[in-house]
This record gives sequence, structure tokens and C-alpha cells, in this order.
Amino acid sequence: MRICYYGDDFTGSTDALEALTTGGLRVILFMDIPDMALWKEKFAGYDGFGVAGVSRTMSPEDMERALRPVLTALRTFKAPITHYKICSTFDSSPETGSIGKVIEIGREVFPEQRFTPLLAGSPILKRYTVFGNHFTAEGTDTVRLDRHPNMRKHPVTPMNEADLRVHLAEQTSCSIGLMNVLDLEQNGTMLEWRFNERLDNEPDILLFDVLTDDHLTKIGGLLEQESDKAPLFVVGSSGVEYAFVSHWRRSGLLPEASSTPRMQAEPTDRVLVVSGSCSPATEAQIEWALAHGYAGIRVPASIFFEDATDTTLPSLLQEADRMLQAGKNVILYTALGPHDESIEQTQNRLRTRGLSLAASGELIGGRLGEMARELVLSAGLKRVIFAGGDTSGFAVKRLNLYALEMIAPIVSGGPLCRAYSNDERIDGLQVVLKGGQVGPPDFFDRVRRGIS
Repeated sequence: MRICYYGDDFTGSTDALEALTTGGLRVILFMDIPDMALWKEKFAGYDGFGVAGVSRTMSPEDMERALRPVLTALRTFKAPITHYKICSTFDSSPETGSIGKVIEIGREVFPEQRFTPLLAGSPILKRYTVFGNHFTAEGTDTVRLDRHPNMRKHPVTPMNEADLRVHLAEQTSCSIGLMNVLDLEQNGTMLEWRFNERLDNEPDILLFDVLTDDHLTKIGGLLEQESDKAPLFVVGSSGVEYAFVSHWRRSGLLPEASSTPRMQAEPTDRVLVVSGSCSPATEAQIEWALAHGYAGIRVPASIFFEDATDTTLPSLLQEADRMLQAGKNVILYTALGPHDESIEQTQNRLRTRGLSLAASGELIGGRLGEMARELVLSAGLKRVIFAGGDTSGFAVKRLNLYALEMIAPIVSGGPLCRAYSNDERIDGLQVVLKGGQVGPPDFFDRVRRGIS
């Protein structure tokens, strides 16, 4: 085994799955830590695995209870690299999805390593870190993370600081060093000298800048050397996977991209889209789909709470089933963009009940997952798209899957996957988990047609 990872949300977990699979590795994504007997019986020939989690919505106390046993269990598989996969937009705060808390736990579970590597950039996703400051694409421009409209106004973890060292310092007392872009422009002995020079200050965490694919390749090489000394715990985006794949290719341990067989998917007759996302990107995708013949059904905020009427949910499901049976593509959505009035309605209901805003992911995602399951079974669906990083994980859990394996890429960060389930009615279902920022306006129809 080369690598295992734990994703802090489900959409990000499939992002890492895609990076490894398209790189030429055979990897599977489990919904929970796999039983060792299951792994040895069915998947021992695989190069690695991931575990899809929901820790991005957890408090530090919940993370302590949930993640310490998870990381301890992952260590028993004896992979040279164990990756805690975070979102490439560094979604976190001291109260919710604390990356600092994860690093503190990881330092105790993996005490042999001399520092914890941290890597957020991923050029293929248009995420870059330069002198510690994180940037992301907005349309045709590239902006500092704290100036990206969706990240600045994120309903749970708004981003107010682009310097990842400053942002992270609010979550942990660990010292943070930086391997900057000028260091990464060096080669050979000089690169290693700069790397060791940064470590001379004995930082608990070493953040790596990333601006180019070449930087990723060099980072992969440096971290591979560290993993030769002791099992290595790494925190970062799917840039971690891309870094190792690029290094392994350059080292001849994996075939070059040009010699890797192209993965393709067949079109399907109908698709169900289930969206708990309020991002502008998902808003544009819903609007595009509605303008091109998809049927849209708004899911009211009341349906996620106990005071939902007895007739609201059954009638909504009946309407969706009728449309699907008639051959329509259907979108169930909770909001159209970050300014939708339903967001405030949901937040007010949460406050009234004494719940945190982070609880919306489980409330909304869980109910959407139940609805999706009913429609998959009643309409005989073969392909479903889940949109929303905070909600998709809770939704997929209601489908009773135990693993996902990539079928084909659609766009970076949103691959088409095959579901494994002990329920033969669900086993083989094709699923896409899409984060809020992922995909062009016609993304849903690309998934339906199976094209990238």
C-alpha cells in the first residue's frame, strides 16, 4: 500500500480519489474505516484507500472524540503516507472543522516525524499559495482567498484572512514555518539545503507554497524522503495526492499521463440532482439546467425540521417521482445562491432550537439523502449527483453505501463514481459528489452525458 487518507468531507474525498486514480493508482473510498478482514479479502491488491468523513462540520471536542480513533486505526494499515484531506479553500475555524486541532491529534498519533507537512495549493483546481497567502480562481481572475465572494460569505466558516499561517494560528499553538516559492524554485542539493534550513528552526508545522506543477513535484519528492524515515502524517488538499503522483511519475514509479488508459463513462437516460449547496457556482449550474429542460423542485426549509407538515414531504417526493418516471431530469434544491432567503430561514430555525449553524449540514444532508434513496428505488435511477460539500456526506450516508470507486473524470474535483452497497438495489449506483465551487454551468448535463 502506498497511501491512505481521511477526507474532512465527502466531496473532497472523491477529489483525492480522482487525483490518485487518474494518476494510475487503484484506490477505493470507504464510508468508514474498513474492517481489516474485508480489506484483505476484497481489496488487498489496491494501492491505497480513503475514508470519507464529515469532520469539516465538527467542533474541536467532537473532532477529538471522532478523529483520534480514526487516525489510530489508519495507522494500523501501515501505509507510508497517511493524509488528512482538507478543502483546497482551507474551510476551517477555531469552532468548526479546526485544522489546527487535527494537526495536534496527528502529532500525537504519529510522534516519530519531525514536523507536520501542510499543503493547501493545487494548481489543477486553480488554488495557489504564495508566501503563505492563499489564492483561488474567480471567473477568469485569481483573487486572494479572503476576497473571494463565496469564501468571504461562507455560512459556516467565512474566510477573513488569506495568510494561512495567521488563519491557522487562531486554531493551534503549534509553531508554523514556511517553505516558500523561492525555496521551491531551487533544484537538487540546493532545494534540500533550503528544506533543511527551514526545518532548522524546528517548526511543528511546515506550510508549503504552491504556484506551479513543478513545485508540487518537488514537494512530493521531499515528502517521499520523509516517509522513508517514519510513517508520515500529512495535512492538505488534493494537492498532496497530485504532488506524490507527479513525483512518482518523474521517478518512473508510475506511467506518464500519456500512457494511462482514458477512463470513460456511458450516457444515462435520466439523472437526479440533489443540492444542499448555496454557492454561486451551483446557482449557475441549477439555472443552466432549468433553462435546458431540467425540472426543478425547491425543497422548503421547513422540511428539515420537526415542524414539517405530514403532507409536504410525500407530495414533494410524488412530484419528483412522477417527473422521473416521465423521463425528466430532476433537481431537488434548497437554495439558489448565497443570497437565497431560505438560508436565513434555516439559520433562524437553528438558532431557535439552540443549534449551531454547522448543524445545518447534517439536518439538510440527512433529509436530502433519505429523499434521494426513495427516488432511486422508486424510479430505478442509475445516476445521482449530490451538490454541496457540507451536506453531501450526510446525504450519501443515508444511501447505505460502504465504498466508492472512480469510473471516469468529469471535471477536476467532481468524478463519476461506482457505489458499493450490501443492498443489491443500491449496489452499482453511479454517484457524483460535487463541492460548491466545482464545475462549469453545464456540469449536471456533462454528468448525465458522461463527458468531461
